[in-house]
Amino acid sequence: MSAKVRQLWLVLALLALPCVAHAQRMQADMILLHGRVYTVGAKHSWAQAIAIRDGKIVAVGSDKEMARYRGPATKVLDAKGHLVLPGITDCHVHFLDGSFSLQRINLEDTKNLDEALRRLKEYADAHPKDPWVLGRGWSYPLFPPNGLPDKKFLNAIIPDRPVYIEGFDGHTWWANSKALEAAHITKDTPNPPGGEIVHDPATGEPTGAIKEDAADGLIRRAIPEPSRDEKLRALRAGLKHANELGVTRVHVMGGINPGEGDISEIELLDQLRSSGDLTVRFYVAYRMDPPEVTGAQLTRVEQTREKYHDDWIAGGAVKFFLDGVIETHTAAMLAPYADDPSLSGSLLWDPESYKRFVAELDRRHIQICTHAIGDRAIRLALDAYENSGKVNGTKDARHRIEHIEDASAADIPRFGSLGVIASMQPLHAKPDDDTLNVWAPRVGQERVQRAWAWHSIQSGGGIVAFGSDWPVVTLSPWPGIQNAVTRQTLEGKPAGGWIPSERISLADAIKGYTLNAAYSGHREKDEGSLEAGKLADFIVVSQDLFKIEPSKIGVTQVLLTMVGGQVAYQSEKF
Repeated sequence: MSAKVRQLWLVLALLALPCVAHAQRMQADMILLHGRVYTVGAKHSWAQAIAIRDGKIVAVGSDKEMARYRGPATKVLDAKGHLVLPGITDCHVHFLDGSFSLQRINLEDTKNLDEALRRLKEYADAHPKDPWVLGRGWSYPLFPPNGLPDKKFLNAIIPDRPVYIEGFDGHTWWANSKALEAAHITKDTPNPPGGEIVHDPATGEPTGAIKEDAADGLIRRAIPEPSRDEKLRALRAGLKHANELGVTRVHVMGGINPGEGDISEIELLDQLRSSGDLTVRFYVAYRMDPPEVTGAQLTRVEQTREKYHDDWIAGGAVKFFLDGVIETHTAAMLAPYADDPSLSGSLLWDPESYKRFVAELDRRHIQICTHAIGDRAIRLALDAYENSGKVNGTKDARHRIEHIEDASAADIPRFGSLGVIASMQPLHAKPDDDTLNVWAPRVGQERVQRAWAWHSIQSGGGIVAFGSDWPVVTLSPWPGIQNAVTRQTLEGKPAGGWIPSERISLADAIKGYTLNAAYSGHREKDEGSLEAGKLADFIVVSQDLFKIEPSKIGVTQVLLTMVGGQVAYQSEKF
């Protein structure tokens, strides 16, 4: 070969180097093909395939279009025509509590008191070494006529050790005599501010019914604290459970108070990340308890935000509880309860103090999430957010109200006008025995028409973001999506749906668990839809929700869960 030819080949080789480098940069780590990809994106709703590199989506399009991203090392995943969705973001969970609930007795599906007691006895007999019998899930209809549990039922079946069972909504508890004794609760124990130890009106003795967190804390302090290893084991089980259901991010609402000295949940999550066990992304809000927010709490929240602010763990939000729940008349209402005009609930925070602390947190650009169920509590939260915007001139704060079970007609449009996120839980509105026969009679016919007003808030320009409140209800999003679309039980009752005017479309229900949920945590630029540049968090599901009867959505199963381009769960059926 002559010198000129060698020189020509050298020039051609040098010219080809950028092309080779470009091809290597284009090569995807993985390509998903043959899917029915619902992107939830603004430009193109549907696609066939997704290309992934370095944990992010590099392209979404047709199978043919993905060929340019395929290289010798690219893994190819066949979706087999299944529906592909963005990973589910659950906007409201209590993840550590939910994780522990997987290991304890759960009474959620019990139909009557006899069944609940039988299952409790069987569980206690099967766990003789547990110092306390702990669990959750009972509902108010088990205890007619007032919906409140009594210690006598537990004493009869488990008299020899403490029993403490949380109600399904996390606002009322059921204790036996041993649990009350362990906590030194007697007929002379005063009610703590914001809580109630229910007493027998005739004898003055505590009945075993405990209302709200403040009173729960009196018994909780007597329960042995789980060790760090026990918490980590529980969290690992919770992560597995979440991935199996298609959940790729959760917003933890109101974990440990930032002024307490215990190991916070976020530190446990960081340990799981270090060991490679974290397969769900977390956004964590600290709980703020009345009567004030201290300087030490503010400092810890800001330090947490500074330390944890990446794709996997983010902190720095706060959670207030303004009221209780409607079933126990503890939700704060503008007018008296329909079934007991002597009651209208009460606020857990002094209104002016709450407004002042909201303004201070807003000034520091800390996102605020407020539990508000009754219309009076909802109005106070909206007023406080509106005031903070005026005082501080903040923009796009995206403060949130959690639950919003019964907003007033005048306040529903304010979610849109103020830019306040409506963080709601579709399964809370399931028209079951509790909702129809306990909840609805409390609020009365006029207010019941605004129950869980998803459609009305959305129509007024409000952003509705969905979650579960796990372990209050199942972490699975699929029954929640079904109820958002149908407002019926899984058995299809009532015919036509309960308050059908508040139903929303399937597309909007999915958006509530994906893009809107991401937006509620300031993550919409990176998550919530399947678009180039976003994190490769997506799921493949067993049935096409757009092609089946809405009454079948709840039984959907997840076949594959991808988090950051890595398989977090794969079903044997896929």
